Amino acid sequence: MATILRDWSYRYQWLYDAIARLAAISVGGEARFRQLALQGLTIDSDTQVLDLCCGSGQATHFLVKYSQNVTGLDASPLSLQRARQNVPAASYVEAFAENMPFVDNLFDVVHTSAALHEMQPEQLQQILKEVYRVLKPGGVFVLVDFHAPTNPIFWPGVSLFLLLFETETAWQLLKTDLPRLLIETGFDVEQPTLYAGGSLQVIQAKK
Repeated sequence: MATILRDWSYRYQWLYDAIARLAAISVGGEARFRQLALQGLTIDSDTQVLDLCCGSGQATHFLVKYSQNVTGLDASPLSLQRARQNVPAASYVEAFAENMPFVDNLFDVVHTSAALHEMQPEQLQQILKEVYRVLKPGGVFVLVDFHAPTNPIFWPGVSLFLLLFETETAWQLLKTDLPRLLIETGFDVEQPTLYAGGSLQVIQAKK
């Protein structure tokens, strides 16, 4: 159960940004956090990239440095308004991740950062199916999100963060085997890379 700080963080951009920067210290800063899932990928100017649940464009800002064909998708009109102001080089679509208005086999890369923990289990499974559908054969789905800490020292900090800013779905994700769900959807999944005492996982899954 989250506190009023969660509502404030979505209402006030400066507060959201401050929280994001603070949380990213554990992996070496926000710039590094936003690029964790992109490591080892080949993205050039023609690569078709979808930034799924793009929010106000924090990760989109880095994606447009690699490709001239970046699309951000989010269900929040306010977030998209901010994203268009923050990263005008991308194009944007207002839609839900579990029902994307794209044709099959469109994107080379689908990226999402710290968004899947917002989803109910049924939503999450449908989103993975949609990602698989819109990816080209050989395309890659890359994500970074919460993971149950493997180092017990990190549990108090993670627990406090989730209590203040997240809902029950974030706690559910800590118990979810994302690689298994991705494999069941049809993806080939590399071993997740863990950061911050195991509290963050980065997964690259290929169609």
